[in-house]
Order: sequence, then structure tokens, then C-alpha cells
Amino acid sequence: MNLLSIQSHVAYGHVGNSSAVFPLQRLGVEVWPIHTVQFSNHTGYGAWRGQVFEASLIGELVEGIEDRGRLVACDGVLSGYMGSAETGAAILNAVGRVRVANPRADYCCDPVIGDVGRGVFVRPGIPEFMRDAAVPAADIVTPNQFELEFLTGHTVVSQTDVLAACERLHAKGPKVILVTSVLTDETPVASIDLVASGPDGRFLLRTPRLDVSLNGAGDAIAALFFLHLKRTGSAAAALRAAGSSVYGLLRRTFEASSKELLMVEAQDELVQPSTVFEPLKL
Repeated sequence: MNLLSIQSHVAYGHVGNSSAVFPLQRLGVEVWPIHTVQFSNHTGYGAWRGQVFEASLIGELVEGIEDRGRLVACDGVLSGYMGSAETGAAILNAVGRVRVANPRADYCCDPVIGDVGRGVFVRPGIPEFMRDAAVPAADIVTPNQFELEFLTGHTVVSQTDVLAACERLHAKGPKVILVTSVLTDETPVASIDLVASGPDGRFLLRTPRLDVSLNGAGDAIAALFFLHLKRTGSAAAALRAAGSSVYGLLRRTFEASSKELLMVEAQDELVQPSTVFEPLKL
């Protein structure tokens, strides 16, 4: 499998491509990373060095791969945080070129907009671009609960609300949806939920809730869910594999009191999770 991953990149730590590429490679995928930025570390530290690349660089690099005659072998495109609407437009242009070369290729969009407690944390115009352009173009989307509410205009309080919001999101175009960081009235206090919705049904996966907030976990689960969905064709199987792996990765990181995901040290969790959680059909 060959996947084109267009995301940010940091030299230290694991967010964006620094969180998505290694898990995919560890599981046998050939990844073609295109970096939209290159920073010393993620911006959550409050200070960083590096630069944002021009959106035109995305098109140049995709054209270079096309010159090699390899876009026909690209099985899918993965995108995450978009620093500007121009970057977003360049990513969608890249998706279009890949689909021309290989109509069977899929586009997985992690519509990074914000989160509960933090609100919207991307630049003005990005939330609307995600809602009106990126999500309708995607085959698979992986919003968190806050982003699901924004994209659909549907408040989520119960599991029924989650499913109703997913139906609204399906109506915009995506065939498969993974909702992360789900907390509803039915979620136990010490737990957190993931919900997947696809042609094979609607599924919930519940794991213990860890007292930790780590940048890059969403990037990792989007990549893993995309990979396992491509391999199995099943939203349930992808939810089981990705959710179990990321829980193991987070647990190992939490136990070590690390501020960065232990992506390399805990890489066995990517291949054989220490705890496997079974999804429940809703």
C-alpha cells in the first residue's frame, strides 16, 4: 500500500506527519510524506522555530511524483491540520490529481478545527473550509466530538445525537466516519468512547479514560484507522485495531509521565496491542 500524507512536521516530538508516518511504516505501508510546515516542536509548547511552507510546494511535490509515473500506485491521501485555506485548496488539488491517476484511491481528512474546552484553535476561515470543501471531498473523515458538532450543526449529548450527527455528515459526502473523544450522557465517568459509522454499520468502542492530553494522538488514530479500513474494508475492524493501538500507546506514555507520545518505545502497541477492545454495534 502507498499513501500520500500531507501534514505538518516537527523535528522533536510526534504531531502531524511525525505522528502518522512511522505507525503506517511500522505496519508495512509505503508513505510519501509532504510537509506543510517544519517546526522544531509542536506549538503547544508556546515557543517554536521553523517555517510554514508555501501552499504551492504541495503541488510541486505532487507533480514531481507524477513525473515519476507513480501517482497511479497511490492508494490514498491523508491530511490533517491545514494552516491556511490556500494550503487546503492545494491539498484538495492533490487529491484530485491522485484520483485521476487512480480512481480507486481514497481521501481521508482529519478535519482539525478545535476541541472541547479549547474551542476553535485554527486560523479564521479554516473551519468553514473544512465544512464546505474538505469534508465533502473526503471518503473518510475523523472528527472529534467538538468538530462533529461544528461540521453538522448538531449538538451531541447522547449516543443518539452522535448517530444523528453522523447521518448529517454522511449526507455531505463521506462514506466512513470515525468520531474521537466522545463523551455523552451514556459514557461512564472513567471511560471515553470512539464511534465509527460506515457501510457495515455503526459501532462504539469504549476504553478507560486516561488523565492525559497529548498532542498527536488524533493524528495517529486517523492514520491507523485509514490504514486498517483500507486493508479490511470494515469500519468495525478498523475501529477495533486503531482504537486498541492508540489506547496502548497513550497508556504507555501516561505511565512514563512523558509529555510526548512514546511512538518508538511503544511501537509494539501498533502491531499487537496489549489490550484489545471489542466494538459494540449500535
